[in-house]
Amino acid sequence: MKKIVQKDDLVLRMTALSVPPDEIKSAKIKKIIEEMRSALAQESDGVGLAAPQIGYSLRIFIVSEKVFSIAKEMGEKKIQDGEIRQSHNKGLVFINPEIIKLSKEKRNLEEGCLSVRPFYGKVERRTRAKIRFLDEKGNVVERGASGLMAQIFQHEVDHLNGILFTDRAKNIKEIDVLNEKDGL
Repeated sequence: MKKIVQKDDLVLRMTALSVPPDEIKSAKIKKIIEEMRSALAQESDGVGLAAPQIGYSLRIFIVSEKVFSIAKEMGEKKIQDGEIRQSHNKGLVFINPEIIKLSKEKRNLEEGCLSVRPFYGKVERRTRAKIRFLDEKGNVVERGASGLMAQIFQHEVDHLNGILFTDRAKNIKEIDVLNEKDGL
């Protein structure tokens, strides 16, 4: 299994390369996506992962299917238009994503990152985002999102542009998530 690289790895500071559309269905890209899914599945507190986080400078990110239950727990009635859900439980895949619209409204949101362990901070993010991307079949898709999913879109696209959340965050604190959950 691929390990998630940490903040000092140079790949996290590179602008990731676009995936040529004719390579989307290739064995190489399918393997990378499966490695990303496997790496993310090993992290109990992660909801998204960009390809650079496992060492590939490619414009791909994934979102775990658990984001839907987390958003529901947070009281979000609708985190994005319903069509974004896929019929299987492998989560969502975004290839060559670009944010095409952001709301004017902003909120300071608590944020962390699997590549910047164990730090958390407040990041000003737009409350809604619209994204254009290619799916795993190479189809062009546009989807809007609000709340948690909009935050994830912005965080993951930042990764693809060589930006870490700590570049934008205020009040950065070191938090031991595993021990906090256990009350330690």
